[in-house]
Amino acid sequence: MTDEPLVSVRNLKKHYPITEGVLSRQVGAAKAVDGISFDIAEGETLGLVGESGCGKSTAASSIIRLEEATDGEVIFNGGGRAGRERNADGTHPNDVTKFDDEELKAFRRDAQMIFQDPSSSLDPRMTVGRSVAELLMVHGMTDKQRRREIVEDLLERVGLEADYYDRYPHEFSGGQKQRIALARALVLNPEFIVADEPVSALDVSIRAEILSLLNDIQEEFGLSMLFISHDMSVVREVCDRVAVMYLGEIVEIGDTDEVFSNPQHPYTEALLSAIPRPDPSDQRENIELKGTVPSPISPPSGCKFHTRCHMVIQSDEYDLEQEDWRALLTFRDKVRAGEIDPEGIREALSPPDADPSVVDDETVEDELRMEFELPETLADDDAEAIVDRALDALTDGEIETAEDELSTFTTPCEEEEPEETDHGNGHLSACLRNKPDTEHGAPLADD
Repeated sequence: MTDEPLVSVRNLKKHYPITEGVLSRQVGAAKAVDGISFDIAEGETLGLVGESGCGKSTAASSIIRLEEATDGEVIFNGGGRAGRERNADGTHPNDVTKFDDEELKAFRRDAQMIFQDPSSSLDPRMTVGRSVAELLMVHGMTDKQRRREIVEDLLERVGLEADYYDRYPHEFSGGQKQRIALARALVLNPEFIVADEPVSALDVSIRAEILSLLNDIQEEFGLSMLFISHDMSVVREVCDRVAVMYLGEIVEIGDTDEVFSNPQHPYTEALLSAIPRPDPSDQRENIELKGTVPSPISPPSGCKFHTRCHMVIQSDEYDLEQEDWRALLTFRDKVRAGEIDPEGIREALSPPDADPSVVDDETVEDELRMEFELPETLADDDAEAIVDRALDALTDGEIETAEDELSTFTTPCEEEEPEETDHGNGHLSACLRNKPDTEHGAPLADD
């Protein structure tokens, strides 16, 4: 592995337009990928991790150009010295997003993709040998016997039999199909492979075999790989570096061992806490993400993770337990969104066929506190007084008054977009707690 990047992704964006009316007028956009940047060196495996819906697969298909990017660059095999050279129009000569048909076909020889579901990526009407050999034919190899020899050799390299060439996909197990998909990705001898959740559809007993095979193949062929997964334990096993993605952005990136042992973003910390631990004496806390899950159509201001963050920064006016502050902000956001229905709660608590008015306001307020995990009395007297007034306003049907009261609670996380902090050795994170001046309190972890 060298330091020279094979792939350089720069400020890549993929936004899906939202339209309405007979004229399909655009009224917004879903920001699936919203400005990600990273490098992949020769022979390196970079893991891209995050929850379902964070934009990982969209990023992959945009990088490999199965989808057209909205903005940004994907510079292939030209990110070093050549990366400083530009065309007259300012574009990079090796920018995949600007390739014409001929250049794109050449790129397809050097970059391949392995999909999550091998069954859907294999034509059931074609033998697996023909499916693998098809790429050779598309790229100009007319000798049928030579194509067969190459494919049979690859089938054996991925742990199958050469005579499987003439069998059909339905004759194979899921693990065998993924081996066939790997053979197809390798048939053109590429330099770069994007593996999109390649083992998530497989039984646990088969995953280890496929991951071991991927490692062996990468070493044998000298491949660079972008490995996409939501499973942190899998990423730890196969990746040299890891990039953590949330709502279309990369919030942390660094060497795998460093990120796992010293996470610098609360979202990374939460993902790591979910990894099963075989040692029963390990008392590490499982972090449950609470709060409001944001939409890529209307992402929150500031740090996009602040609506769910268990370490969201408190304003200076109040002194509360961290979990109470999180609960308080979630309650505020639900009131703002119009998702609080005191009268519905009153009706639900009333006996059958009884007038809901028999349920008094105090009971409704207690139910709201319980639903949003607010303590009976907040430790900060000023904060408690505000919550009391907001609850009274809600039970009186004065929603706007409750909103005004709760708007007093603010956090720097929703007002200020975090910049990247460099923790050394290429370990970067984007969290206000890690600002060098620590004006927002102690960092998540000590470097």
